Amino acid sequence: MSNNENVTYGIVEQVSPLIRRVVAANPSPFTLNGTGSYIIGHGKVCVIDPGPQITAHIEALLRAIRGEQLTHILITHTHLDHSPAAAAVKQMTDATTYSYGPHCSRHDMESNAEEGVDFDFVPEVLLSDNDVIQGGGWTLEAIHTPGHTSNHLCFVLREESALFSGDHVMGWSTTVVSPPDGHMGSYIESLEKLVGRNDEIYWPTHGASIKKPQKYVRSLVRHRQARELQILDCIKSDVCTVSDIVATIYHEVPTVLHYAAGRSVLAHLIHLWEQGLVACEGMPSENKVFQMP
Repeated sequence: MSNNENVTYGIVEQVSPLIRRVVAANPSPFTLNGTGSYIIGHGKVCVIDPGPQITAHIEALLRAIRGEQLTHILITHTHLDHSPAAAAVKQMTDATTYSYGPHCSRHDMESNAEEGVDFDFVPEVLLSDNDVIQGGGWTLEAIHTPGHTSNHLCFVLREESALFSGDHVMGWSTTVVSPPDGHMGSYIESLEKLVGRNDEIYWPTHGASIKKPQKYVRSLVRHRQARELQILDCIKSDVCTVSDIVATIYHEVPTVLHYAAGRSVLAHLIHLWEQGLVACEGMPSENKVFQMP
């Protein structure tokens, strides 16, 4: 699914021998064409990220697995475009829900954005890094990748060497990292963790599949490193607040995205502050004035 591809909502698409996808009708600047919910296997199946609380999407998912048994519902992370439909899908199928855990912060700034936080979701089974979930002819491994959220998991379908990257790695845009639950240092470490793996293809929740993913993820790490150098250059030039830094380095980006950009700039500043590369009075926040130490 590319940026320019026309998406037919509510239709199941077979994207590989073991993977089907249904896209929810929730397009936005943060979700591209919408949330891609993945169905794994045949007969006894799993759903990864059932998506937003949209009745038509839930009905489409259930229609796609009619005549099959849904045994597992896996959640990459607890944002409103990923996990809320789990409750309704579980009620209709009695499948078991799995994730790293509920959302960890009730002060996540994204709660006011469309991407938002799902504070209601609590999994029945908690997953940890490298846990394995098996079903009818498929095997999934959980990979803990904190950064976008502290409870973010990717899932690897071993039979196809395919990684479901949630919002940790997206096929069309960089990932928003929003403090306090989002953490830039953890995000970069999680990217480097994926670089060390040999997965052959990524299936993000938003955007196109990613082939040669290690090369792609390395480019994301370089992008974040370059962004931090830009931020340091701003501070050296007395451009010292989050809002002024956003206006300087995101001047070509539509203003509707500046709030999200500001969250990631703050995450970068916190990461730089933790390394002793910038200073401010007290703890970093979006209203602080930053300076070189």
